[in-house]
Amino acid sequence: MDFTPILGQVFYSFWYLIPLLLVAAVVKSPWFKGVMGEAIVNISAKYFLNREDYHLIKNVTLPVEDGTTQIDHIIVSRFGIFVIETKNMKGWIFGDAKQKTWTQKIYKHTAKFQNPLHQNYKHVKALETLLELDSSLIHSVIVFVGDSTFKTPMPENVTQAGGYIKFIKSVNQQVLDTRQVADAIERIRSGRKSASFKTSREHVKHVKSIVTEKANSNACPKCGSALILRTVKSGVNTGSQFKGCTKFPACRYTTN
Repeated sequence: MDFTPILGQVFYSFWYLIPLLLVAAVVKSPWFKGVMGEAIVNISAKYFLNREDYHLIKNVTLPVEDGTTQIDHIIVSRFGIFVIETKNMKGWIFGDAKQKTWTQKIYKHTAKFQNPLHQNYKHVKALETLLELDSSLIHSVIVFVGDSTFKTPMPENVTQAGGYIKFIKSVNQQVLDTRQVADAIERIRSGRKSASFKTSREHVKHVKSIVTEKANSNACPKCGSALILRTVKSGVNTGSQFKGCTKFPACRYTTN
């Protein structure tokens, strides 16, 4: 039996669902979430920060010793330079400044992610080297966008949505003169890699290589602590060996 006419009729009846499904897939993708997060920061800076005092530079890729590092936003001002890392996440967020990893909890699902302050530290150091400025003049800022709630006290430079504007304005002591501000802007623009598909692709490749290297290291993927070799002392597997986290019983990660 030839099903072609039937399939053709089905396609004709529901063809309009195809673009809707494609749009839904794009909206849920990490790429789109990243774009939306950066857009929120851009719009907030445009409408709530005086352009004469604050100069926004977006999507900056800088060369570093082991490859490249990509900064979402840099704001240059007389009051210092702000390096902004955007995280588009939902659910409950747990963490503090000293932890290697933070926790995201959505209903019964729990996931670990790198402490964004540690992630942004590399960005800050790269910019510090490029601009030849003291570290006290460069401020790390983390902006969470999306439907997330902090369930632990956060440092004042870890904010939600437009809250980063309040933090930036709270730093109100002039530390750079007009010449230094202009010099910083010029160094960033001349020192950055060109904003192109090739630059983004090379940076993504670099990041993936780092992730693979960490996965092959002797670090616990859940909490970042060291793994040590242990021996089963009882039960049917007595005598067999496995690797367990040194933070046991706080962390119960094991691997063969």
